[in-house]
Amino acid sequence: MIAHRPVPIGRRSALARAGWSGLAAIAGVMAARGAAATPDAVKEWLGTLAKGTPADGKVTIKAPEIAENGNAVPVTVSVESEMSDKSYVKALHVAADGNPNPGVASYAFTPMSGKAEVQLRVRMAQTQKLVAVAELNDGSLFIATREVKVTIGGCGG
Repeated sequence: MIAHRPVPIGRRSALARAGWSGLAAIAGVMAARGAAATPDAVKEWLGTLAKGTPADGKVTIKAPEIAENGNAVPVTVSVESEMSDKSYVKALHVAADGNPNPGVASYAFTPMSGKAEVQLRVRMAQTQKLVAVAELNDGSLFIATREVKVTIGGCGG
C-alpha cells in the first residue's frame, strides 16, 4: 500500500481559496434574500403550523405604525385567554409578508405560563403586514394583522 502525503499549499493560496469561498457564500445569501415572502406564503407557513380557519378577535399586535429603521421593530403580541387547565393558548405564531422568509417566530404556552404575551424585535425589509395566529387548546384559531411602514429596511433595504 502506498501512503499519500498531503500536498502543502502556501499561505497565499489558502487565503485565496478562503476568500473565494467566502464570496460564494455571500453571493448565495444575497441571492436568497432578494425574494420576499408573499401573503400566500404567509398563509401556507401558518397553515402548516395551525390547521383550520382563524377567526378575528382575542389576538392583539402592538407595533409602531411607522418604523424609521427596520433593523429592530418592537412588537408585542398578546392573546386574551384565562390560561387555565380548561382553556389556554397552546401556540402563537408570528409571520411577516415582506421578509425573505414568512416565519418570524413560534411560541408554545401551557396553563402555567400565566399570560399569553410575547415581546420581540422583528427585522423588517420593507413596509409589510405582521400576522399573528393563536391556537387554543381546543383547536380554535384566532388571528390579528398589523401593517408597519418601514422607511429604512433592515434586511438589506
